Amino acid sequence: MLSTEQKAIISATVPILEQGGETLTRHFYMTLFRDFPQVKPFFNQANQVDGNQQRALANAVLMYAKNIDRLEQLGPLVSTIINKHVSLQIQREHYPMVGASLLKAIREVLGAEVATDAVIDAWGAAYGQLADILAGAEQSIYDKNAAAEGGWSGTREFKVVSKTAESDEVTSFVLQPADGGKVVAHAPGQYIGLIVDVNGEEQRRQYSLSAVSNGSTYRISVKREPGGAVSNYLHDHVGVGDSLKLVPPAGEFTLADSDKPLVLISGGVGITPTLAMLTEALTTGRRIHFIHAARHANVHAFRDHIDALAAQHPQLQRFYCYEAANDSGPQPHATGYIDQQRLKAWMPETRDVEAYFLGPTPFMKAIKSHLLELGVPQSQTYYEFFGPAETLA
Repeated sequence: MLSTEQKAIISATVPILEQGGETLTRHFYMTLFRDFPQVKPFFNQANQVDGNQQRALANAVLMYAKNIDRLEQLGPLVSTIINKHVSLQIQREHYPMVGASLLKAIREVLGAEVATDAVIDAWGAAYGQLADILAGAEQSIYDKNAAAEGGWSGTREFKVVSKTAESDEVTSFVLQPADGGKVVAHAPGQYIGLIVDVNGEEQRRQYSLSAVSNGSTYRISVKREPGGAVSNYLHDHVGVGDSLKLVPPAGEFTLADSDKPLVLISGGVGITPTLAMLTEALTTGRRIHFIHAARHANVHAFRDHIDALAAQHPQLQRFYCYEAANDSGPQPHATGYIDQQRLKAWMPETRDVEAYFLGPTPFMKAIKSHLLELGVPQSQTYYEFFGPAETLA
């Protein structure tokens, strides 16, 4: 339990974190990977190179310090972290490694005059409190997954039963348990944790489940990322009959029960979780506006599938926006970017909608701003990051 004095010390470090949080977190990761190399597979190293992971952690640490007296104000940040940890199979024994590295980084970056013994003790207690919250919640999910029908604990071997190119960049993999058993049900919008060995190094990634739950298989649809270690490995070296290790589904970005009009907005491979949401929502009869942005027709995955659904379900309207027009073949409804006026024209007249959006961070920043300015209640807008959680401010 944090003392009143320790809480005051944590709060007093907020200005330091606001100014130098990223410097601190960069040093933290360097320390963590040096002292505890066994945790490196839990982190996508591409996010280390571009700084996304450091910025995300700096923001999380800052929010924790700012709300040390009212942790309930952290809202969905905690559940997002918990679900990412579950998909990576973070265990309680990993937390002391992270804690030791964090305290060492605080001492080394801030210096002995600022990072006094009292400051280190306060942050040690604060980290211990957070670690207990996270580890306890994660264990509850592990236990629930293991006890559920078709569930399991840890990793489970799956076989690739089909591999389908959905566009020039996106390929779908349908995965079935090697033991022939059932799979635990997932909610539309959730993702699966995947563990592979690439060139002798273990890699862990999360991929959205792009089809609704059926009790027997999972489908992931993977974009080939330039330089992406795992995505290129899956595209180039994994085929029908090959094995992959999976952990149970996780994620809080899920379709909520509602009879309000549904607006699904995606950019690029952000379409993957919205596919499962769309399929599920079509069974309810609710009005749906499906809006998708792509660079051009050749990288627009699942267009034929969405068009076929629209032909079968009159309550579904779909709109496509490409950065560049096509010389031939399928045409978009507009070219350029989804600006506020275009979004207004493609949405229902009512602003009392449930809006879900996902895509590259700049895309999501723009969509969030457009939705708010158009009058959609912030409490009825939902989004998630493929990588480390950032800010859309």
